[in-house]
Amino acid sequence: KLGDEGLVRHIGVSNFEIAELKRVQAVASKPIACNQFETHPYYQRRELFEYCQSHGIAVTAHSSMGGGANAMRKFHKSPPLTDDPVIGEIAAKHGTSPHVVLLAWGLRRPMAIIPKSVTPKRIQANKDEVLALQLDEDDLAKIAGLDKPGLDGCYCHP
Repeated sequence: KLGDEGLVRHIGVSNFEIAELKRVQAVASKPIACNQFETHPYYQRRELFEYCQSHGIAVTAHSSMGGGANAMRKFHKSPPLTDDPVIGEIAAKHGTSPHVVLLAWGLRRPMAIIPKSVTPKRIQANKDEVLALQLDEDDLAKIAGLDKPGLDGCYCHP
């Protein structure tokens, strides 16, 4: 209704699965512009990611670096992504940090990422280092191999 009144140009959703996206698409007069959901190397959400891409829905990742310190940490089966040996190996190969590798992977997918920092110097360094890092096919294949089945790689749900 808000779209018909000219108050909404696009729809943004959060944590929608494919079935929910299809329900909205079936009745909405405006396109879904963005779906924000948890995705990172342990929880790559390939099917959902590909559905969004094939339907022109931008993806914004929350917890793109794994969110290992969040309130759900006692339920996690996975260590923090920044401690993963594969991520560490890739970071060492490129002379950078695991954080930069994780952010660069997210941009390479492609998707929007929302890294958290309150320090202007760190924010600028994130931008410069992440944009400068060129992950190669070997790096991407190794990261693809980190995906875990079901909710095993998920940090934000019990």
